[in-house]
This record gives sequence, C-alpha cells and structure tokens, in this order.
Amino acid sequence: MPARPRRVPAVSSPPLPLRSRARLRRAVVGAGVLAAAIVLSACTGDGPEGGDFGDGDFADDGCTSVVVATSSEKVNMLDALADAFKESAEHEALDECATVRPINVSSGDATRFLTSGEDWPDDDPRRWPSMWSPASTVWTERVAAAASASLVGEPESFTRTPVVFGVPETMAKALGYPGEDIGISDFEALCQDPEGWASVGKPLWGSFKISKTNPNTSTTGLSAILMQSYEAAGKTADLTAEDVAAAADFSRVFEECVIHYGDTTGKVLTTLYDETQNGAGGSGYVSAVALEETSLLNYNQGNPDSHTVQPGETLTPPKEKLVAVYPSGGSMWSDNPITVLGADWVTDAQATAGAAFAAFLQTDAAQAIVPTFGFRPLDEDVPLGDLFAPEYGVDPAGPAVSLPRPGVDVVSAAIDQWTQIRKPSSVLEVIDISGSMDEPIGDGRSKLDGAIEGAQSTLGHFRSTDEVGVWAFTTGVESAAGKNLVVLRDVSPLQSDRESVDSALDDLRFAQREGTPLYDAIAAAYDEMTSRAEPGRINAIVLLSDGQDTDSSISLDSLVAKIGKASSEGGDDAPVRIFPIAYGEGADTGALQRIAEATGGQWFDASDAAKIDLVFASVINNF
Repeated sequence: MPARPRRVPAVSSPPLPLRSRARLRRAVVGAGVLAAAIVLSACTGDGPEGGDFGDGDFADDGCTSVVVATSSEKVNMLDALADAFKESAEHEALDECATVRPINVSSGDATRFLTSGEDWPDDDPRRWPSMWSPASTVWTERVAAAASASLVGEPESFTRTPVVFGVPETMAKALGYPGEDIGISDFEALCQDPEGWASVGKPLWGSFKISKTNPNTSTTGLSAILMQSYEAAGKTADLTAEDVAAAADFSRVFEECVIHYGDTTGKVLTTLYDETQNGAGGSGYVSAVALEETSLLNYNQGNPDSHTVQPGETLTPPKEKLVAVYPSGGSMWSDNPITVLGADWVTDAQATAGAAFAAFLQTDAAQAIVPTFGFRPLDEDVPLGDLFAPEYGVDPAGPAVSLPRPGVDVVSAAIDQWTQIRKPSSVLEVIDISGSMDEPIGDGRSKLDGAIEGAQSTLGHFRSTDEVGVWAFTTGVESAAGKNLVVLRDVSPLQSDRESVDSALDDLRFAQREGTPLYDAIAAAYDEMTSRAEPGRINAIVLLSDGQDTDSSISLDSLVAKIGKASSEGGDDAPVRIFPIAYGEGADTGALQRIAEATGGQWFDASDAAKIDLVFASVINNF
C-alpha cells in the first residue's frame, strides 16, 4: 500500500518546480462526512452517473497508473484524451508506459477534502489520484490559499467552457430570444414580479423557476453567484468583497426563484428531460438552469446526465431543446486546469507520467479532440466544429462579455454570503424503521445505525431559521401524526435544537420494528407538508426506505396521482418535492423513482448501505 500522507500546516507557500514537488509530495487532505462525499460524487457528480471503479477497471496492465480526479463533465473527454496520449510523442518519451484513468470527483468536494488534513477517502489505494482537474482554477487557488500551494502544484488550463443559463426554447423566445439581449437582471425582475411569466404574457406558465447547484460543491453554482454580484455591481471586472456584500439584496431575490439546490446539474437535467419526453414540456418544473455550455450541448444530444456513452447506445434528443442564454452582463468561464498533486502517495513515475499527460493536453492533437466533447479549445482561432451551432442551442460567438475570475477573498465572501441568503428550507425527514433495518451493512453497523448517523450528519447544514422535522414509520405504532407513524420532531425552526434532534434520532435504535407501510407514510407526510408549505422557501420531504411496501392502505398508483396533482397542473407557488433515498439492495427503486418524479424531486441510489452518510450529504445539498 502507498505510504500515508504526512500532515503539514495549513499555510500558503510559493509553487515548487515539478521535480521538487515530486520529491516533496506533501498531502494536506481531509475527511468528515461532507468531504468524504467525494466518494459519492463518483456516482453522482455534476454530470455522468457511475464511477465507483471495480477491480476490472483498475487491473494492472503493466503500465504506470495515473488516476485523474476530475469534474464529472470531463470524464468522457479525458477517457478519449487518455487513449490518444498512448499514441503521442509525449508518451513515447517516457521510460515506461502509462495509463491515465479519470474518476469523477466534484470540484468543491475535492477542494474541501484537500484542505482538511486526512487521507483520500477511498479504501482502494489504486483509486487515489496523482492528478487533479477541477472545473475551474478557483478551486486550486482555494486549496493553495487554505492549505499549501505545493499540494496543487502548477495548474494549467487545457480547455474551457462558459457558464450560461439553459432555457427551454419556447420560453426563451417569450423573452425575446434570439434577437434581444437577456441578462441576469431580467431573470431577477421575473423572480420579483408576483405575476411571474404572466408579466410577459404567459400566465399559464406560472412563476419563474431557476435551478442552480450548491456553490460549495459545484463550479456552476459558484460561478452563478459571482455573476449575480457582477450584475448587481454593474461591473465586468475588478469585483471586490465589498461589491459582493452590496449585492446581497439583489442575490436574495434571485435565490427566491430557485426550485432547489443540488450538487449536480445532471439530476436536474435528467428530470427536465424526462418531463419533456413525457409530453409535460418541463415548464412546470424549471424555467432556467444555470449550467456550463458543454452540459447544455450534451442535453440537446439526448445525454442529460453527461454519462459515458456506451458502444451501440442510441441517444434521443429532447422534444424541447434548451438554448444557451449568455447573460448580457457577462459570463464566467470554467477554465478546467490540470495539475500533478504533491501528495505522498504520488510516486516519481506517476508524477513524471502525469506531467507528460499535462503537456500532451496542450498539443494540437489533443486540442482537436476537445470540441468533439462540447468543450472549447484554448486557441479561439481553432474551428469549433458542427456541434457549436444553433441546432444544438449554442452560439459559437458567445458570450459577448467574459467576466474575469475574482480573487480568493472575493470567492470566499460570495460563498459565505450565499450561506446566509440562500432560499430558506422546510424539510421533513421520514425514516423507515421496519424490521429489515436490523440487517448488518458489513462495517459493524446495522442499516438503522447508518440511517441514524446519516440523518444526524445533515443537521449542521441547516440554519437555525430553517425548519426541520423528523418522522419514523413502521407498523404497530401511533402518534399525533397518525397510525404507524412516530414523530421525533415536529416541523419547526431548528434554532438551537441540534443536540435534542441528535438524541431523538439515537432513540430510534430502541424502537420496535415491524412492517413497512411505505406509501401510507409518504401520503401522511405529504399532507403535513402541503398544509404548511409556503412560497419563497424549499418545501421538501427526504424519505429513506430499505424495502418494499408491505402494509399500506393506499396503492402506489393512487399515491402518485395524489402527490403529482399540483406538479401536473403547474404554477404551484409552494410545491412539496420528495427526495427518496433507495437504501440497500432490497429497496423498491422503481417505486421511489416514480414518487420523486411525480413531485419534481430527485431520487438517490444508496444500494451500498455502507455509504448512507455520503448519500445524505449529497441529498442535503439540495437545500
């Protein structure tokens, strides 16, 4: 096994030459539930699904293995570039062959991990990265400032893509697309206007709804809040922390339009795609999605989650494409750097091979591959190809204004501000405590232990003003909420009650555990949350179940009809969305997916019950 990393103080130091970094190889890496979520992001990153590599993918092929932790939307492209690297002069010059293996790790999660002081959270050292390619240099700068510049080495961009707003084409035309400029201020005005879409002559479309990702884990989410501050300040350069502070009211209005947050655009785009294909058009779900141009191109080709397209797989374009709105005030760019990590587990051979791969990415041969995956090459004079065309919803000449990346202090100020102004939440967590929850998950814990600890890990995310409730369900119990339900905490502002909620969750270990009245529990929770739902906040149910319904009086079809009514009618200003977690191999994933889709929520796969705390970390990013 590779040597474990040495801890170093969290101080900034000047960049070191590659050879010195290869010898020094210091690791400043971290753990904790949220940091550990990078393992989860291998399955639920900003784009592709899947990335928990098995033995076959990392089998010894006799070559130096160079693992690249990369933001999800680049996995497909880096796979192709890794193959091309094998045939390059840069590879030929190595003393021994090298195999580059990209794995999906969200930029924000990797940043927290690299700055917090623990080991890389993967039991298999073959998956420990020797290179890192986040979506933006913003993240490498944060690691350098918070930990050590030697850890992130000398990042160099090899491709780029602008951050845009993807709008269903019919909706975009109602705003004047493509002839009129559309800015973030126009979206803010639609958010603030109580008439919503009616203010531009489309009353049937209801309120204006925006989807954004969580800036703590997503480059797109971070870029969006910086673009809001630029817009409010009326600037196209030199954004300051004072500008960010002055933009608070503007950004708060903008956040009020958000349907829910998340750590991936892929899940939002998949939900939109499914609704569009089923004839709903998507207008009742979301009006504009903050995303990278490359993700929009994937969506319009029929790949909403940007997964790795398998041989023989046929993609079906959406019935209603998204068009890229390049905000008139300017767009941030994801500049996609790559660097050799200065970590103790990176061998001299890996560092040398990694440097060769980074050099290959700057060559004409590599740059010619980049546009075929929806990314822009570094040289603006290089032809973009057929993909960058109105047919796929993009303008090769956009954006007209490019916003520079602000300093680390400004980025930190924007993230801190978002924590305070983000849309308020009212969340009811509903936990299955039926008999099967006693089953072990292989690490000395039962399924119920994992569920309790996962739920407890979410409490630190909520502000004291956010509303949090906790219910549990099984047969043979009763409470004020109804038959087969236990109320651990009524939905109310969390305030200073984190410790008492922690304790109440611990009490579940001693509860009786019998049948699984899953659908009845969901119906009761939905009634509770719709009766108290308010506009201007995220009203949601987080559901965890490890099995199939065995004891409900309501059928699945009747439940879906009940919870999907408001969503299908559109225009609901206070929807209640359900976020089910399919927990363990016995969970009814098909039913839970239907339940999520009926409300415009998202479902999460925790078939590996040992990772339930990581799944909770991903779910909670929606709020």
